[in-house]
Amino acid sequence: MVDSGSARNKVLEAALALFRRGLLVGTGGNVSVRIGDDDFLAITPSQRDYLELTADDICVVAFDGTQIEGTSSPSVETRMHTSIYQARPDVNAIVHTHQVHASVFAILGLPIPALTDEQVANIGNTVAVVPYGLSGSHDLMANIAAAVSNKCNAFVLQNHGALLLGIDMERALRNAELLEKTAHAYQMVLATGKAAATLPEDVEVAVFDMLKSEQRTEVRRKRKAREAQG
Repeated sequence: MVDSGSARNKVLEAALALFRRGLLVGTGGNVSVRIGDDDFLAITPSQRDYLELTADDICVVAFDGTQIEGTSSPSVETRMHTSIYQARPDVNAIVHTHQVHASVFAILGLPIPALTDEQVANIGNTVAVVPYGLSGSHDLMANIAAAVSNKCNAFVLQNHGALLLGIDMERALRNAELLEKTAHAYQMVLATGKAAATLPEDVEVAVFDMLKSEQRTEVRRKRKAREAQG
């Protein structure tokens, strides 16, 4: 039996926090968390106003697509979340938003380079552009699976929005705010007509290596937990 109570509450609280911060609007976007080390996730439902949600509305879905719990249909982008969890065992929480400043770069189709050590330490050395794919489509799944292999935790989905990953929900939420801050600053820099000063390459590499090391540690932890279970 899936122990989902804590996960469903966590997704609800995260969605409401993002809504209050203006990073989720209306029914747009979705939030999920991996349930323990199992092949299940808790995710926001499809086309529901965040302010009307309760924990019972949060859906629990197996990685094979079977809905286990929830009074509503799961997000149409559930397969996107599942594909990321399968490709990135270090990721335990995912936030997809249509936040304004990051969406500027999604519409421009423009990546964000390594601008600050805070950015690289948390979301990686680039915010890559994932090529366009219709929501829930095979093309989008394939494009995302290819993109997340770079081990970064923030992406812009072309003509769509933003995608944030985290070892836990707290960091996924922090990454959403950090992406918006970084995108806003970079947008203002570009408006001056001057070139942005990126981080020195040696600093970028060293800081990103620390992030990737933390993520590898999480993968090893999960492997040992599964081995201990037999």
